[in-house]
Amino acid sequence: MCGIAGWIDFGHDLRAEEATVRAMTDSLVLRGPDAGAVWLSENAALGHRRLAVIDVAGGAQPMEIREGHRHVVVSYSGEVYNFPELRSELRSLGHAFRTRSDTEVVLRAHLEWGEEAVSRLNGMFAYAVWDVARQELLLVRDRLGVKPLYWTVQGERLLFGSEPKAVLANPLFRAEADAEGLAELFVLPSAPTPGLTVFRGLRTVRPGHTVRFGRGGVRERRYWALESRPHGDSLDATAGHVRELLTDIVRRQLVSDVPLGLLLSGGLDSSTLTALAAAGSPDKAATFSVDFPPGEQPERLGDWNRDADAPYIRELVDALGTAHTSVTVPGEELLAHRDTGLTARDRPGWGEPDVSLHLLFQGVRRHVTVALSGEVADEVFGGYPYFQDDGPPDVFPWLRGRTSPASLLRPEVAAAVRPEEYAAQRLSEALAEVPHLSGESEEDRRARRISHLALTRWLPALLDRKDRMSMAASLEVRVPFADHRLVEYLWNVPWAFKTAGGEPKGLLRRAVGDLLPPRVLHRPKSGYPASSAPGYAAALRRRAEELVRQDRPVFELVDREKVRRHLAEGTVLPGPRAAPHPTGGLDHLLALDSWLDTYGVSIR
Repeated sequence: MCGIAGWIDFGHDLRAEEATVRAMTDSLVLRGPDAGAVWLSENAALGHRRLAVIDVAGGAQPMEIREGHRHVVVSYSGEVYNFPELRSELRSLGHAFRTRSDTEVVLRAHLEWGEEAVSRLNGMFAYAVWDVARQELLLVRDRLGVKPLYWTVQGERLLFGSEPKAVLANPLFRAEADAEGLAELFVLPSAPTPGLTVFRGLRTVRPGHTVRFGRGGVRERRYWALESRPHGDSLDATAGHVRELLTDIVRRQLVSDVPLGLLLSGGLDSSTLTALAAAGSPDKAATFSVDFPPGEQPERLGDWNRDADAPYIRELVDALGTAHTSVTVPGEELLAHRDTGLTARDRPGWGEPDVSLHLLFQGVRRHVTVALSGEVADEVFGGYPYFQDDGPPDVFPWLRGRTSPASLLRPEVAAAVRPEEYAAQRLSEALAEVPHLSGESEEDRRARRISHLALTRWLPALLDRKDRMSMAASLEVRVPFADHRLVEYLWNVPWAFKTAGGEPKGLLRRAVGDLLPPRVLHRPKSGYPASSAPGYAAALRRRAEELVRQDRPVFELVDREKVRRHLAEGTVLPGPRAAPHPTGGLDHLLALDSWLDTYGVSIR
């Protein structure tokens, strides 16, 4: 996995801007600690930081090809899992390859098929292709948005990068937040609107979209969307096809020229991937999990965290014979690295869950460079508790019953942000996107609606967290359940099949039932554990009490008296995370103040 950055400018000679382009590129050094380079021309500059995974010796970037009248350059981040087949096809069409990397496959695919090449790619990716002859840039992002890509356009100029920090490293872009950005930050921090960010003028390439920029301006195009159609397979045939797909997906995603492992929580999703990996490889699989010291065992947070992971992990490790490593995350380390979430995201995040995940990834990175993770299974198989919610669609399901951080806003700020109106508008837009199927049952219609909301509004928040916390540890994390073939197939599977046997994710359990111990196979959903370290919560409270006594930037937005009242009464401050968390609001408040201060964010 890598970091990319660039600057296109039709009104300025970029050959004199090497220092700035290198600053943009080097801001992403943790995404690519192995190598870095820039490519400069009069109107285009591309930068790349490399985490070498495939063809370690030959895959340097930015990668350039000159053949006849064609001249293209790419800065690419990600993995394309069907690159061997694409390479064979391109060779049959006359292409000669000089490396074994998937980067060259992607670049030659664009030489052969142009923008339509993206529809042939299976993987997670975000990349930029500069066509020298046409003087045109193409930005591309994978179908589900596993890998990030940010951009901003200013007349004849476009800046882009894997993270906001790359764009912020260019002095031509200022860190500003307007009412829309504040709404994303305070109203819907766990239901981000596709394409938007908290910074004024900075956008993301939407999942399944491309952005083309040339002298004629900018154009966005959607190349992939879910399509609803009748499902004709029987339950047994459906389970069989899911098993075939997962077997092929895991086989492809185990390809790596560097050490690889699997994240294992003892839940159904990660256990499924581990079992398939163990069955498909002659080598002993390396597995990793998070743990906490005695006296700091995870909080129990209702339906989000039901029971401890350790007994299930031990049972699966014993059954499969994996080489398992447990990474302990103590409270003092959470405090020492508390700012990691902010610096990795370039915005206030989820607090302790961010830092804990990052520390897990740091521990994993000491052993492997690539890890497989079970994200996306709950979205496609319907595993979250809110999939059982029969309530009206008047709020994003995972936010039902939660108080948002917007409740802390000063009255005049709230009047500009319009929290309730903003949330209702974004929900209405999201519901209007759902591709319903004529004649489907009310049960399937409800499940399709919730699944689409989960895939397009909740999943981006999870993938963003996963990407930032892993890349801050220079660890590539792959998500097999995000394979678009599996997502497309499951999109049209009836809800009765997905809950076969009367269990959430019953279809997945049926598909892999012979691979897992019964207790692991039927374990209820349990989310990522939240530390109960008393020192962490106490330290945050002390810092918040100090904050309310000072003249700090956060109180230009947040009502000081509301915060003071929460602290005096000992009530939990509303935080950004969908799951309840005792320190989430304190973390968010402190991160907001640091963000405004250290990033020099001005409010417009």
